[in-house]
Amino acid sequence: MRYATIPAVALTALMTASTGAAWAANDTDDEIIVGFATAKSGVLQAYDQPAERSAKIAIEEINQSGGLLGKQIQILDADTKSDRNEGVKAGQAVVDEGADIVVATCDYDYGAPAASVAQEEGLISFFLCAEDVKAGIEGIGPYAFSPSILAAVQGATMAEWGAKERGIKTGYVLVDTSIDYNKSVCYGFDWMFPKVGGEIIGRDTFRNDDPSIATQVTRIKNLPQPPDVIMLCSHNPGGAAAIKQIRAAGIDVPIYGGSTNDGNYWLDAVGGELSNFAVPVQGSIYGDDPNPKVEEFNKKFEAKYGVRPSSQYAYPGYVLIEVWAKAVERAGTTETEAVVAELEKMREEPTLVGPRTFTDELHHQNIGRYLIAEVTGGDWKIVDEWTISEPVPMEILFSGVQN
Repeated sequence: MRYATIPAVALTALMTASTGAAWAANDTDDEIIVGFATAKSGVLQAYDQPAERSAKIAIEEINQSGGLLGKQIQILDADTKSDRNEGVKAGQAVVDEGADIVVATCDYDYGAPAASVAQEEGLISFFLCAEDVKAGIEGIGPYAFSPSILAAVQGATMAEWGAKERGIKTGYVLVDTSIDYNKSVCYGFDWMFPKVGGEIIGRDTFRNDDPSIATQVTRIKNLPQPPDVIMLCSHNPGGAAAIKQIRAAGIDVPIYGGSTNDGNYWLDAVGGELSNFAVPVQGSIYGDDPNPKVEEFNKKFEAKYGVRPSSQYAYPGYVLIEVWAKAVERAGTTETEAVVAELEKMREEPTLVGPRTFTDELHHQNIGRYLIAEVTGGDWKIVDEWTISEPVPMEILFSGVQN
């Protein structure tokens, strides 16, 4: 498999060939090209790297099995440097070098620039693991997809599981407003928690780079009664900093988070041995996944890269290549419209970490099975699994619940 790392060049004013001509040329080439316009450096690297590595394992497996449409898949790499402006350049760079599909950064806000380039050039884009609904038809266009489960489903999962399995009746919502993913997690919690008899007794906001959330912590401590749970909708490093400050203030109630808080890599930043913290995950990196194929994958990942996956965000990268390759095989071509049509026919399509469904209205999953991972004494363990009782409605995915 050929890997090519190319510089992120500036946008060109005009393409040298029309989009249709590019499709025809790619279909007659002897290879199929996947262009990764992702974060090889910067804050987003922690999320992009495991997913990208997993996607490359899937590509390697396909090539070893004879390729896709009888062709070997080649890889192009361009670094977004966790910067939106660099994302445009990286996306254009892989397109200019002949990519048949553009793989964008895990997060919508940072991945949208590269995905938008693909949309403009008539190419399919897949975010590595973005979980905001705009990382698809709604924010990019009809050729954009994400293999992951929507962020709102994470919040809804923790609300319903917490109420039905842990007896949670009151909650305090603390949302990091720096990216849309965080807000979407809390939209899901806000929607589901009242439906299962829960009461939200307070809410507050902060930003990921805030040096202190002392004011917000004080407001929680001053409540007449502590909440049964704090729903923390954030990502690291700000999420870890918030947890540290909450626990340092002597607030020991359960804290629930989104999937971005999976993994051991950030626990030292909290200090001490964290307990009573739970998140939803698509698969377990800890060796206790109920699906043995996931642990087989973890070992394959470790054998190739020398480390196990650092978080559950490794798995969507593998899934995106699974579903895209199936669609290409069924279409018999890499031509965009034909592959999109096959993707939109998928209903409960089996993947490494559970079924995937795409339609002409939604290129994400608004319902899905999650494992519940919980930290006790600094150690993660899968304690349950949960599928929400109904899909998150489109209006919640877009605007949340206004209280």
